[in-house]
Amino acid sequence: MPRFSVIVPAYKVQAYLNECLESVLGQSYPDLELIAVDDCSPDACGALIDEFAARDARVRPVHLAENAGPGRARNAGLALASGDYLIFLDGDDTLTPDALRAIADRLKETSEPDVLVHDFARTYWSGEAVRDQSAQQLTEEGPAPFRLDDRPGLLTALPVVWNKAYRREFVERAGFTFPTGCHEATPWTYPVLMSAETIATLDRVCVHHRRRRTSGLTTNTTRATRHFDIFEQYDRVFAYLDSHPELAHWRPVLFRRMVDHVSTVFVERGRLPRVSRADFLRKSRDHYRRYRTPGAKVRIRTRLRHALVRLGTHRTYRLLSLASSLNKRALKLGSKLLHRARGAALRLHYRVQRRLPLRADRAVFSSHRGRGHGCNPGALESAFRTFAPHIRTTWIARPEHHHTIPTSTRRVRPGSAAYWTALARSKYLVNNVDFDGGLVKRPGQIMVQTQHGTPLKHMGLDLQDRPAAARDTDFAELLRGADDWDYCLSANRHSTLIWERVFPSSYTTLEYGLPRNDVFQQATSADVARLRESLGIPEGTVAVLYAPTYRDYRRTQRHTLDLERVLRRLGPRFVVLTRAHHSYDAPLTHASGGRLIDVSDHPSVESLCLASDALVTDYSSLMFDYANLDRPIVVHADDWEAYEAARGTYFDLRAFPPGAVARSEDELIDIFATGHWRGSRSTQLRAAFRERFCPYDDGRAAERVVRRVVLGESGTPVVPLSERHPVPSAAAALQLAPLATVPGPAGPVPMPVPVSVSVSVSVSETL
Repeated sequence: MPRFSVIVPAYKVQAYLNECLESVLGQSYPDLELIAVDDCSPDACGALIDEFAARDARVRPVHLAENAGPGRARNAGLALASGDYLIFLDGDDTLTPDALRAIADRLKETSEPDVLVHDFARTYWSGEAVRDQSAQQLTEEGPAPFRLDDRPGLLTALPVVWNKAYRREFVERAGFTFPTGCHEATPWTYPVLMSAETIATLDRVCVHHRRRRTSGLTTNTTRATRHFDIFEQYDRVFAYLDSHPELAHWRPVLFRRMVDHVSTVFVERGRLPRVSRADFLRKSRDHYRRYRTPGAKVRIRTRLRHALVRLGTHRTYRLLSLASSLNKRALKLGSKLLHRARGAALRLHYRVQRRLPLRADRAVFSSHRGRGHGCNPGALESAFRTFAPHIRTTWIARPEHHHTIPTSTRRVRPGSAAYWTALARSKYLVNNVDFDGGLVKRPGQIMVQTQHGTPLKHMGLDLQDRPAAARDTDFAELLRGADDWDYCLSANRHSTLIWERVFPSSYTTLEYGLPRNDVFQQATSADVARLRESLGIPEGTVAVLYAPTYRDYRRTQRHTLDLERVLRRLGPRFVVLTRAHHSYDAPLTHASGGRLIDVSDHPSVESLCLASDALVTDYSSLMFDYANLDRPIVVHADDWEAYEAARGTYFDLRAFPPGAVARSEDELIDIFATGHWRGSRSTQLRAAFRERFCPYDDGRAAERVVRRVVLGESGTPVVPLSERHPVPSAAAALQLAPLATVPGPAGPVPMPVPVSVSVSVSVSETL
């Protein structure tokens, strides 16, 4: 008897069915049967199912003699199922990698519940994946299962069948089957949840539900009228309540869900043909009156919809819609006029401020276009307060980042009157990107461009022949911005040569090291322990920071590694901290927790470096900063050729790396399993890398900049590399030979041989 019976009805999904079935059969948890039901599909679905059945004995093909719809097709699969648990997928959906293993583990943890509810994400033709908005209902609260009365919020989730695993004995004992018609999941989902003695949740995306450009329910009038089936489906739901008096207390909730559901069908554009809308609304009113139950609380934002269903007149709805449309247009016009007036007032304010005297005791800082206190500007702002305390500092950041700014530093929002005052009156302007395009640099102002890393990828003018990376870059504007710089910071000779060529202007380069790296020489073991505790890193484990950069040749975030598989292979003493590139504004994984910890929103990447024991990255400039800690670095370069072709690089990282290089996921696992990640060869590579790229990062870079730019001093000595002693990692003293649980590699792990590289070697942009 298999653990899972996965039931897949297929009708006109030939373009997607192969991916769906492969996602099931390719699961790392193989104890399953796949019941694929050809719902008399006129395309090649039936032939595809037979081909899979011929290749894999776990596939059980079913061919219906006539088209029965998804409900009856699922029933046909249900009748043949023999697994402990039932899982339903649509023919164009897919299981995420390792989904069944995660579900199996959670079922075991929660003592085999009747129903396990997991998360899903909608995937669109553009490649975008959006997690369901009701995911907060799935937060795991310990191993004990519960009843719906304990967490009634689960009823607010969409009534769909493919976000759950159902215990087969429970389904058969209760006699649950799917009805015919559209919205067939409604009279299945609600009775199942209300009747289940035990329910558990899994806060993990296990299914990708495809949203195609056109829906089979809206492409023509005949199919669109199938939305009228919703009324019969809710008749079935309330009939089930009538036959189970012990569930009567759910009636107000289900009444509200019904009104929400039918109003959504009516309101959403394209769902119903115009000729059917009035009739649909009248039927909605009839059902409202038939099943109305006192005690159903209605949210403020849906009260208008409930009123629409209660009144049930199409003319009233059209009048309300017209009034709402006119109100929205008036508000939009008023907002536009107000925005223009505000913009004109701010421009006038800025002109007036530029005519007032400069304030020699003021400095304004910003980082990454309004993000929080950090990077090189953040380190310099702290150094200003330490070494030039007579200078009052201001930080520009969006409100959501204000909590990262020290209390002694003034905070201003981009675009506000205070923002333009600070830009007009402050003597010192410090940023790691360019300031607002409307800034007019005044005589006497000093602008410091800190940059944000050592360049591996092409930058500045070198992007002119790289359209995928340059996109809409205005190179003339880029050069005008560089003309405002008085100083440009550089970490090493390589950076100096690159910056002065790709941003040609008359600024002075300060080859002093990067201020943001000072903390690596100043931190203590107590700081490391405190940071690890705050991140939830267990004692005695190896914390690997995984921080990939972004890809110019991809429009969406690239998931290069199956991090859960990597952790399973390496064993329980490894923990992975995942840091997504800020350009994507989304985590690398939705499975954060336990040994996989998402730190994408952590305000300080330097703190993450200190807390970790090793870095895994691809082409991010974080490797150059991390090298200052003299801790292991592993480069995962599985798409170097594509990255080089799209972006262009200043040297071949594979020939001059800071440590071991993996060209695939399996090679990465082997590097850690065999200990090469921290072996003598990796140490030699890292030493050569540090000598070339870390000559000035001795913990006093920010001090040198402030003394030169503000105090007019120079000559602060640099501590030689051999005399620096960065704080050791927490795992430095651990005996790690038996850590990994995988066998040794079949062949030798590739360890690059350092080659002679010209001085113009460089590394990638910061996270």
